[in-house]
Amino acid sequence: MTLTDREREIVALLRRDPLIGSAAIADALGTTRAAVNVHLSNLGKKGVILGRGYVLSEEPSVVVVGGANMDVKARSTRAAVPATSNPGTGSMAAGGVGRNIAENLARLGTRTHLVAAIGSDGLGDQVLAATSGAGVHVEHVRRSARATGTYTAVLDADGELVVAVSDMAATDELSPEQVGAARDLVAAAALVVLDGNLAVDTLGYAIDLAAGHGTRVVLEPVSVPKAAARAHLLRPERPLYAVTPNRDELGALTDLPVRTVRQVERAARSLHDRGVELVWVRLGAEGSLLSTRDGATRLAAVAAEVADVTGAGDAMLAGFCHALLTGADEQHAAAYGHAAAALTIASPHTVRPDLTDRLVRSLL
Repeated sequence: MTLTDREREIVALLRRDPLIGSAAIADALGTTRAAVNVHLSNLGKKGVILGRGYVLSEEPSVVVVGGANMDVKARSTRAAVPATSNPGTGSMAAGGVGRNIAENLARLGTRTHLVAAIGSDGLGDQVLAATSGAGVHVEHVRRSARATGTYTAVLDADGELVVAVSDMAATDELSPEQVGAARDLVAAAALVVLDGNLAVDTLGYAIDLAAGHGTRVVLEPVSVPKAAARAHLLRPERPLYAVTPNRDELGALTDLPVRTVRQVERAARSLHDRGVELVWVRLGAEGSLLSTRDGATRLAAVAAEVADVTGAGDAMLAGFCHALLTGADEQHAAAYGHAAAALTIASPHTVRPDLTDRLVRSLL
């Protein structure tokens, strides 16, 4: 992490006395209280101190860079019939792949910072309030002149996705410069999670920024079109810790057939050759395949009664990252992710509001 000399002096004082006030710090350093408050604010933005009392952060953190938007969901009360009106129910809630992952991480107890862009509008206010209220640090969420993005999903009566339309114009405008403003957080983080909805240049910059600080990067490809358009970013000179596609996204990343498990394993191995340490392929009801350079492991899905499939993949990835940072090996972290996904599928919410580490462990 990059700290100024003055910031290091302040951190040293805080280690000796976490309850020291800004006036006392100013006296000790021979400066003004106003100057100290600026430095304390910067230390908060860098994740070095947490809230009041100047508690120094020692726990591992995650920086999530990606989409934040408003989810609009409509669910048919009976089997959906195309090309006509269907009776059903509707709801709105804060969403976005990156934002959902960040909220799940925060609810599980991991210190999480979100780098994203939302509109300067009412929907943006709601998204920001919901995200901050869940415990996510949002100091690097930028307000854009664009309208806050929306994700509109139509679900069948059984909770399965029928069709979705995504408007991510604000996220498309998240620039490398805006990501660069969070470089100190990235340098201090244990993991950086990247949402494939980011513009290609921004995604490439974020990968290189994290790699330059030795921070492990996890990439969520998001969709088949996004995976295909970003496949060229995966190359040996730009190594990634993990990529987490579903079967079809894996095919788009590799341009290889993925119909059988053997073909999935072969496609995953091809990503190892392109600098990816871990490939975790989601296979829906079939579970997942966890591939490392030493071989592949199949994991079974955790049984759940489906209320709504939206957000399951986001919970799965968040659970995986949280478990890794609490000391689990990759296979056990993946099993933890499956449990988090099962709990989310059984809930009508995209991010389950009562999700906790204890709840997930109760399912394992």
